[in-house]
Amino acid sequence: MPNLALPVGTTLDRYIMRRQNAFPFATGELSQLLRDIALASKIINREINRAGLIDIGGAAGSGNVQGEMQQKLDVIANIRFIRALKNGGEVCGIISEEDEHMIQTGNVNGKYVVAIDPLDGSSNIDVNVSIGTIFSIYRRVSPVGTEATLDDFMQGGRAQVAAGYVLYGSSTILVFTTGQGVSGFTYDNSLGEYILSHNDIRQPANGSIFSCNDGNADDYPAYVQDYLAQCKKQRLTGRYIGSLVADFHRNLIKGGIYLYPPTVKSPVGKLRLLYECYPMAFIAEQAGGMATDGQQPILDVRPVSLHQRSVLYIGSSEMVTQL
Repeated sequence: MPNLALPVGTTLDRYIMRRQNAFPFATGELSQLLRDIALASKIINREINRAGLIDIGGAAGSGNVQGEMQQKLDVIANIRFIRALKNGGEVCGIISEEDEHMIQTGNVNGKYVVAIDPLDGSSNIDVNVSIGTIFSIYRRVSPVGTEATLDDFMQGGRAQVAAGYVLYGSSTILVFTTGQGVSGFTYDNSLGEYILSHNDIRQPANGSIFSCNDGNADDYPAYVQDYLAQCKKQRLTGRYIGSLVADFHRNLIKGGIYLYPPTVKSPVGKLRLLYECYPMAFIAEQAGGMATDGQQPILDVRPVSLHQRSVLYIGSSEMVTQL
């Protein structure tokens, strides 16, 4: 007879409770903040799964601060995450890809600020390709009891206390780090819970995958073109989804490198430093990988504006070193 009472596994809440002593400033607020993000991601997962049934695919008819056309799900995800973080009470300020200015939550006693890309790769929504959410968490430097300030977000990548992403794909996976390694949790729809599925993720030191928009190759710097030529000569595999979260996650698990070089159109790079590059770099380094802008580690790049852009080369350490 099959075992009808097999253990479910470790839920996200139970994992957080067990590991709370390993979290910086472990007084419960960061644990609650991670739960708030997880809750919002469950709602977004539901909306994505039924997007084609309730007419929330396609463009919203407006642009964001980046000058990009917003998709309807961009707007929905932004609202959901901001609402969850406001209601959770632990966050005093938020910056989002979808909003030009810092968002004050009204929780002046909150000890944290969050930088977030609510829905990365949203142009892929209508063709049912994997998309994601990216987030970065800092402990505020402004006085508790006051509103958040720009300085709270300008601390630099090394000051992150936690970072992570959610991948909405064939399964929904939450991956995060608090500076004590990287863990992944897969969402069980039947239970409504994230279950630990990837404990202590380590990125292979080398890999066989390179990920970039090869259509822009003629605009890439000579050193990138040379590197890509070597990849092709070695018969490495080119894989590019166009969602940073999806490309990064595949390479994190299998080994590979993701490249978003400067181009004539975007000479300083296109990805946003605070809520795309910093959190992914934090995860990569915690998993044994590397992340650089070609001159220095991404986490050492000095932030000067909320929506600052950057070049990004990230992935297996040997491949990034070779580049």
